[in-house]
Amino acid sequence: MTADLTAHTAHYHSILSVTDIPAAALQRILETSLALKQAPESDSLRGHTLAIIFEKPSLRTRVSFELAMCELGGRALVLRPDEIQMGKREATKDVAAYLSRNVTIACLRVYRHALLEEFARCATIPVINALSDREHPCQALADIVTLLEHKKRLQGLRLTYIGDGNNVCHSLMLAAAMTGVSVTVACPAGYEPDAAVLEQANRIGAGRQAAFAVEHDPVSAVAGADAVYTDVWTSMGQEKETEQRRHDFRQYQLNSTLLAGAPDAIVLHCLPAHRGEEITDEVIDSPRSVVFDQAENRRHAQKAAMLFALGLL
Repeated sequence: MTADLTAHTAHYHSILSVTDIPAAALQRILETSLALKQAPESDSLRGHTLAIIFEKPSLRTRVSFELAMCELGGRALVLRPDEIQMGKREATKDVAAYLSRNVTIACLRVYRHALLEEFARCATIPVINALSDREHPCQALADIVTLLEHKKRLQGLRLTYIGDGNNVCHSLMLAAAMTGVSVTVACPAGYEPDAAVLEQANRIGAGRQAAFAVEHDPVSAVAGADAVYTDVWTSMGQEKETEQRRHDFRQYQLNSTLLAGAPDAIVLHCLPAHRGEEITDEVIDSPRSVVFDQAENRRHAQKAAMLFALGLL
């Protein structure tokens, strides 16, 4: 078994950004995700072990990765920050080297994208970004899978993202650009996505007739959208900004009045939701909400992502 696993990792692909996945492979990941949702269990990852390294708390990331490995016949080891203290108790490169000798793949949920990059440089196994301050590619894969599942197509769709131009927004725009989905980000001034990511999305999307823009008027941004997506106003690590953000985003709540401008839109949210802030109960619990399909799809999308990362897809 050791020789076989070594052969697989010789052709591995780390996923630190959505753009680390070639367009053709992304299409395979989307199709495989939906197929795995219909037939969740197999022995595809039998003999493989996933190290799950958390610096931030998690519900969906832990459940989805652990179940994904279990359903595909593999194993998962969860490593908490207080157990390994990467970069403090032990050098990051030493943790990466040790794990590379014992597991076949790793996913990291970290505060700083630079730490993720350092770990990946030093590892000889594939590394998946399970969230950093720059991107959240696993979430974006689930988002695009959910769009395809419910809208039956991607090319030409229009999605409006309402909220902070954060890591979720960045990966969503890049994944959308690669699949022909246009995105308008509606946010208050000062909360726009990174200008370089916006430019990158427009560059990638140009050949697929997908366009990306920022608006400060949520009503005009939502009008006619095929999907409307929101996220919390205050993410982990930003708690000191909570009151200021509540004030700045008060006109950006996804409620029935705002959603009326997009009568055919489905509703997405990456969760956890702060009900009554960025989204109302009436909207998140409505028949138009696919939020919990989206959350479930994390598991299936991450299965496909791991198969790709290990050179098996």
